[in-house]
Amino acid sequence: MTASRIVFPPLSYVGWGALGQLVPEVKRLGAKHVLVITDPALEKLGLVEQVASPLRQAGCSVHVYTDVVPEPPLETGEKAVAFARGGEFDLVIGVGGGSAMDLAKLAAVLAVHEGSVAEYLNLTGTRTLEKKGLPKILIPTTSGTGSEVTNISVLSLETTKDVVTHDYLLADVAIVDPQLTVSVPPRVTAATGIDALTHAVEAYVSVNASPTSDGLALQAMRLISRSLRKAVENGADKQARIDMANGSYLAGLAFFNAGVAGVHALAYPLGGQFHIAHGESNAVLLPYVMGYIRQSCTKRMADMLNALGGNSSFLSEEEASRRCVEELERLVADVGIPKTLGGFGIPESALESLTKDAVQQKRLLARSPMPLLEADIRAIYQAAFAGAIVEPNNQ
Repeated sequence: MTASRIVFPPLSYVGWGALGQLVPEVKRLGAKHVLVITDPALEKLGLVEQVASPLRQAGCSVHVYTDVVPEPPLETGEKAVAFARGGEFDLVIGVGGGSAMDLAKLAAVLAVHEGSVAEYLNLTGTRTLEKKGLPKILIPTTSGTGSEVTNISVLSLETTKDVVTHDYLLADVAIVDPQLTVSVPPRVTAATGIDALTHAVEAYVSVNASPTSDGLALQAMRLISRSLRKAVENGADKQARIDMANGSYLAGLAFFNAGVAGVHALAYPLGGQFHIAHGESNAVLLPYVMGYIRQSCTKRMADMLNALGGNSSFLSEEEASRRCVEELERLVADVGIPKTLGGFGIPESALESLTKDAVQQKRLLARSPMPLLEADIRAIYQAAFAGAIVEPNNQ
């Protein structure tokens, strides 16, 4: 067995009230001119002021940048980087969901580099990152993306997505305060929660899984499966929000170290072509991908059944793995996410173009425990359209 490369961000604060560590950390980093990148909706809700006001009181100048949209296109990334380059900032803070945090990471690192963002993309870029960039603090306001602990910034292209990825994109400080997630509406809570669950599930079956990522992934599944329904039903449920924040954080660490695979590879084109939120793209595909690859990882899926609240004690691995897929399907349905591609308005005529784009996600597909070729990907999309789990031997 080869050695596993395990990377964690330098420093994290996780727990109710963790935002209280912001000012001490800004002082420790010696920052005076702060760029806060956030979603405009969070500014209207007053969440951004909870970040900016203490910093101003501590003597920092704070500029709040809100040109952030869900599933940010490459153009949005270029604008954020240009803005960071044009200011005299010494710290970047990302506040929000994955889109805001991804843009904050990108702006902080590329602020000290030349060239366009497009030149640093994973699939087509020709430049490499050579400097760490500005210090960055990441503060999630949803429990889902894990962006606060990863080295990836995701951008939407014309029909799919690509990433800028390097350890320089890791946060200097991650602050995960579940109190900031209480106002998140049910639909976003559901989508981001299934996103976090998908991170844990795919990390656990990844070909790059390790004992470390396994422990993180299984505990994330336990926390999320017991709390997501509660958080969707009652956003003010403090314990549910705490469990979801911790589960999302652990899932982020798990997938950062083990990687995600087929679900994400097939989800990217849904976001690129139809602008479906990333969490919902993952959610609608999760049972179909896991059902299709089940035979390649039956033991691991039996383990997952227990982590998801089931009991495999009196079941064969085969039966337990089937029950695991059923439990994933049930959880997605219980939190109100459509169970088919048609439920998102995607026509059957789009399945071929989705397949062609998903095949290009080789970085993600390489981690699947079952090789997913073009025919397999097409079969999974067809299953997700029809609403029926299929396996390679029963297509």
